[in-house]
Amino acid sequence: MRIRVGHLYPEYLNIYADRGNIAVLTRRAVLRGLELDVTAIGLGETPAPGAYDLFYVGGGQDREQALIAPDIAAKGPALSEAAEGGAVILAVCGGYQLLGRHYRDRYGNELPGAGLLPLHTVAGDRRMIGDVLLDCEFEPGGPRTLAGFENHAGRTILDDGAEPLGRVVAGFGNDGESGYEGCRVGRVVGTYLHGPLLPRNPWLADWLLAQAAGHATGGDPPVFEPLDDVLEAEAQAVSAARARARGGKY
Repeated sequence: MRIRVGHLYPEYLNIYADRGNIAVLTRRAVLRGLELDVTAIGLGETPAPGAYDLFYVGGGQDREQALIAPDIAAKGPALSEAAEGGAVILAVCGGYQLLGRHYRDRYGNELPGAGLLPLHTVAGDRRMIGDVLLDCEFEPGGPRTLAGFENHAGRTILDDGAEPLGRVVAGFGNDGESGYEGCRVGRVVGTYLHGPLLPRNPWLADWLLAQAAGHATGGDPPVFEPLDDVLEAEAQAVSAARARARGGKY
């Protein structure tokens, strides 16, 4: 089975080792007999309807975000159509901010977003940096934990009733106040966790792959057999311990 991946702006949104997420998806796909076909989608390129099963957007600084913001806003209708059709979207850090309605930078400039997630972001005066740990629920399997690293000055405010990705156990999360991190709408997932995210959280990589495989076949997501994730579990445990040690006071 071939899973078609559209990697948005890899030449601009790539500063937090977020290419590692693609590497993890590729490796775990191979171990299950799947093929990941990754295509870069750059400025001025609009994905054709039904062309991709999974989209990925990495992180970037204000300069890069300002450069690509008008373009990702123009891609908003195509990305929304893809999401409504069941495609998977993972957006990290700067990419997460730009899947909302807008991002207001530290100079007061309002950058347009794609409008896929019910949120907006405003730059703050101080950065929120360090390991972070979340409790979240994905079906099936009940409660799960996510461990990662956050480094952002943006304060992301979810609309009333929007579903966060998880509850903050330790760290800052979306804004350092709400107790929540990220946002999820169906198969669209946005988060500040990077460093990269998926090596420490293989269950999320498998969830993304399964949902994308379901889209590729037009059927239900497959149930994958567990892999030997001893090293991944150790990496998550180390990150989680660091997050608990730092707490989340600001």
